Amino acid sequence: MTEPLDAEEQRLWHAWKRATEHVRQRVGDDIKDATGLSDPDFGILTRLVELGSGGLRQNDLAASMGWHRSRLSHQLTRMEERGLLHRQSVDGGVLVQITDEGAALGRVARPVHAAAVRRHLIDHLEGRERVSLVRLLEQLAGGQAPSR
Repeated sequence: MTEPLDAEEQRLWHAWKRATEHVRQRVGDDIKDATGLSDPDFGILTRLVELGSGGLRQNDLAASMGWHRSRLSHQLTRMEERGLLHRQSVDGGVLVQITDEGAALGRVARPVHAAAVRRHLIDHLEGRERVSLVRLLEQLAGGQAPSR
């Protein structure tokens, strides 16, 4: 049986959670305040533009976001009702396409997102800290233990 986290490990874990939740919430709030788009809305619209030239198969979109298909389907329904995208059946699947309104809101949101990421994350780090943090986060994302 694995031992519980010690005090230092607990401190690291809670600091990690608070920091990531705080930054994501602040960035999401800035986007919502400026455009009315939620964080999931923004994520979907940007993926449609970046990965699919405005259209992606629903399964590919779910995979790119790391979401379960049912979660994505519910989110897409809400976005479709607001005129941000539309779906159509194609070759045994569903193609999700951004509308002109969705694309326009996405264009407005992009600079808001960039400014918010800078304000709530990047501006709090110095050059060397940024490099170190990126390296650590890439290791965590790849499941690699740091080399010692």
